[in-house]
Amino acid sequence: MLFFSISVSLLAAAGSVVAAPTLHHHARDRENGTLLLIGVNIAGFDFGCSIHGSCHLSQVTPPLTSLGGVDGVGQMRHFAKDDGMDIFRLPVGWQYLVNKKLGGDLDAENAGNYDQLVQACLATGSHCVIDIHNYARWNGKIIGQGGPSNAQFVSLWTQLAEKYAGTDKVIFGVMNEPHDVPNIDKWVETVQAVVTAIRKAGAKTQMILLPGDDWTSAEAMARGSGPLLLEVKNPDGSTDGLVFDVHMYLDSDLSGTHPDCVTDNIDFAFQPLATWLRSHKRQALTSETGGGNTSSCEKYLCRQIQFFHENADVFLGYTGWSAGAFNPETYHLSEVPTKKGNKWEDTALVKACLVRKPSTSG
Repeated sequence: MLFFSISVSLLAAAGSVVAAPTLHHHARDRENGTLLLIGVNIAGFDFGCSIHGSCHLSQVTPPLTSLGGVDGVGQMRHFAKDDGMDIFRLPVGWQYLVNKKLGGDLDAENAGNYDQLVQACLATGSHCVIDIHNYARWNGKIIGQGGPSNAQFVSLWTQLAEKYAGTDKVIFGVMNEPHDVPNIDKWVETVQAVVTAIRKAGAKTQMILLPGDDWTSAEAMARGSGPLLLEVKNPDGSTDGLVFDVHMYLDSDLSGTHPDCVTDNIDFAFQPLATWLRSHKRQALTSETGGGNTSSCEKYLCRQIQFFHENADVFLGYTGWSAGAFNPETYHLSEVPTKKGNKWEDTALVKACLVRKPSTSG
């Protein structure tokens, strides 16, 4: 979730529109009106992780009935079969994967548990995002800037890339929501090191999501981390498969901590970002967005999603926050469907805005 705030005055700011060339896209050429990827987050393996990058493993709640949790597998099957979704983001804590051993090997049991979710996702035919949910940190200290070394972070990603190198539909989400990073140049060096390691580990073609500072804010990307992240390249010098990772919520301070929505984020965030992406022939994926199951969020989120469809040349898609192990009766941003007999019932917001509508299907 996003926790940063920006001034309310930005909500009224309009971005200028400029002409841009047609792009060649990561997976295939897209026409405006059809998003390549739509889906939701399936949370639970990230539970216990704070914005300081501390992860309390006792709070991890795997969304797997085989491990005593909720039926995240059934949720994904429903979303894919009934709602036309084709991407699921699977957040997980770094500490969980290595059982708190910084720089160590993937823990056989914990990584195996997480792999159950990845394999269930892949079995639906969907793309599956491996998301390290640590906010650019390990126990409060920033990667490559006084905390874990780049080599220790690269070790994690090398092992993950080797494990999933033969799986085209796995997407590598380098890091969830870096924030308050003191030296963005050093952070870009960290991201570059990870990209290079993933490719050299054999994952030559899979999509890699590039995270900037500022909680990966869509509003901040073009004027903040984006220009530096443009320089991140594959070992062959190309940018094929390197996609900007952005988040954006719709509540009063854009933090994703309130059930009501007040903006569609278009004029001050997504329109300027679309213009910037076109000017550099690049693309983004919105890996977190959402709101409460309220009329205001249905109004504004549906507008935002429609804008993505209308600008599908630069926006590959979105994953809403969140389904998985959240309690749908208490969590204000719940996208958790409810099973009634043999059928699943979506939340009001998912029904209204997030499912793939026939008019926009590819």
